[in-house]
Amino acid sequence: MNSTVTSADGTAIAYTATGVGPAVIVVDGALCHRSFGPSGGIAEQLAAEYTVYTYDRRGRGESGDADAYSPQREVEDIAALIRAAGGQARIVGFSSGGALALLAAAADIGVTKAACYEVPYVTQDWHRDLALKYTADLHQALDEGRADDMPALFMTLVGMPAEELEAMRQTPAWPMFTAVAKTLTYDNAVLDYRAGGAVPTALLATVTVPVLAMDGGASPALLRDPAGLIAEACPDAERITLPAQTHEVSAEVVAPVLAKFFA
Repeated sequence: MNSTVTSADGTAIAYTATGVGPAVIVVDGALCHRSFGPSGGIAEQLAAEYTVYTYDRRGRGESGDADAYSPQREVEDIAALIRAAGGQARIVGFSSGGALALLAAAADIGVTKAACYEVPYVTQDWHRDLALKYTADLHQALDEGRADDMPALFMTLVGMPAEELEAMRQTPAWPMFTAVAKTLTYDNAVLDYRAGGAVPTALLATVTVPVLAMDGGASPALLRDPAGLIAEACPDAERITLPAQTHEVSAEVVAPVLAKFFA
C-alpha cells in the first residue's frame, strides 16, 4: 500500500506499507529512498512477520520538504508514520538513518524497539577533522548552488576512488544523486558533524526501549566502533557483529537478526 502522511510542519511524507504483523519502520541513510537503497529489500524479507513501513525521507523521492530544516523535523516525520501505523512501531535505521532512528527512540513518539546498522559517528581524531572539513565544503557547495558537487563530496568522504567517482558522474544515474543533494546536509545535521559527530552518549542514556547496535565483520574499524559505544551508552542494548558483512549489508543476512530482535 502506497500512501502519504502529513508531518507536524505540513510536509507530506510518502510511504509504502508491506506485509502483515506488528509495524516496523525502516530509515534509509544518505542519498537513499524507497526507489534506491536497502529499505525495499528489508521490507521484502520481513513482510511475512511484520508490516514494514518504508518511506521517502523529506526532500527525497515523492516526499515534500520545507524551507527550514532540523533533525527534529525528521523525528516528527517518523512520529506521523507511527500514528499511521497505529501508535507504536519498531524502527531500524541504516548508516546515518541509524542516527535518526536513535533520535526517534529517545523521543516519546511510540518507538518500542530500535535497531541500527553502522551509524557513522566519529570515534577517531583524524575522522573528526575530515568530518568538519566535509561539513564546511558541503555547505559551501549548497550556498553556491553546486548541487552536482555535493554527492561527489560525500562519495569522496566514504572512500570512493577518484577514477570511479568520475566515471559515475558520467552515468545516467548521476542526476538521481544531484536531485537529493541538499539532503546530504540533513544527514550531516542528524550526525551532528558540525560539532564533530561524536556518539551522543548523553542522549542515548535516555533511551528506555531495547536497542540493537549492529556492524559488519568485514567493515573497517571506523564503521564498526560506533556500534560498541552505542550499546554501552544505551541502558538496554546489545551489539551484534554480522560476519563477512560490509556497510552495504545483505538484506538476507540482516533481516533474520532483526526479526528475532523485534519479536
